[in-house]
Amino acid sequence: MSAPEARTVAILADHPAAGSASFVDVVRVAFADVRASGRLGLELRLIEEHADGLPTGSAAAVESAFARLCDSDAIAVIGPAISDNALIVRDLADAAGLPCINWTGGELTRSAWMFHYQVGSLEEEPGFLALHLVAQGVRRIALVSDDSIVGLRYREFFLMAAQRFGIAIVDQTGLSHRSDNDLANALDRLRAHEPAAIVYLGLWSCAHQLARALSDAAWRPRLLLANSALMYGHASRDWSLAWEGWRYVDAYSDGNTVLREIRQRGGAPTAVAAVTAAAAYDMGRLVAEGIASAAEPTRAGVKLGLERVKLIPAALGADGTTMGFGVWERAALKGRYLVLREWRGGASIEVAG
Repeated sequence: MSAPEARTVAILADHPAAGSASFVDVVRVAFADVRASGRLGLELRLIEEHADGLPTGSAAAVESAFARLCDSDAIAVIGPAISDNALIVRDLADAAGLPCINWTGGELTRSAWMFHYQVGSLEEEPGFLALHLVAQGVRRIALVSDDSIVGLRYREFFLMAAQRFGIAIVDQTGLSHRSDNDLANALDRLRAHEPAAIVYLGLWSCAHQLARALSDAAWRPRLLLANSALMYGHASRDWSLAWEGWRYVDAYSDGNTVLREIRQRGGAPTAVAAVTAAAAYDMGRLVAEGIASAAEPTRAGVKLGLERVKLIPAALGADGTTMGFGVWERAALKGRYLVLREWRGGASIEVAG
């Protein structure tokens, strides 16, 4: 019997977790599951391109990595993982006609050829956090945000959500994401306003600085809330410990039956953070299902095939979250894909309700 025809799928790794061997292994498990179903007759091989992209690297590195993928025989790309880099690749993907699935938090990354698997949401997390504040009876808060593209987008949507839900912002503090910030005076000012909560919005570096400054202060408010930047605690135990008691937006749930099943059968090593394992499996599944649904295994065919993927149970999010795309529909996850969690003793604990 002859070997099945093969096609190439690429991973554009702009973040350490996005190109790890474990991440790639979980993507392969998803490919194998779709093949085992009988819906995919092709063999899918993986290649990788690594880019030292934004915010610490450069746009040029991302552009060069994507150009190499365009010159390859890849018919689909998984990545990038950082919103800044996905904004760059979005326009490049459209120009090249190469379908990509980025796994960022920014809906502005979506386009004709750029599909979006939402690991968090710059636009929806602010409302999600505002709803939690209301549920906790908290109406006076201090807002701290950084000056990154991500932080500014979060802030824009939080201000609208605060107005909608009647949340008073008694103080706003801006931080630079490119340098250390002197937070002692800022915290003294915040304390004088007596907010019931501090809400942080932005990248993980400033969130870490804020947490360290609060640990040195003699005061902290009743509630500490943050966007999905605190998911970085999965990559660094020291940072997760610094965020002790912080509640934040994550994207995985302990009760998700799809995630539990792939972990129980060894499809996602326990050494891999649950959110990363879920994202790798889901995106591998989406790509494989898109190729299986394509009339022909070409870049243009895969784009149309992805639009035909509907209601696939997702490993990310609360149990019952589904994923799929459509004509002019580029957001993969549907349902309760945002999950509130809290760092306690270096472990991420799901917050009920």
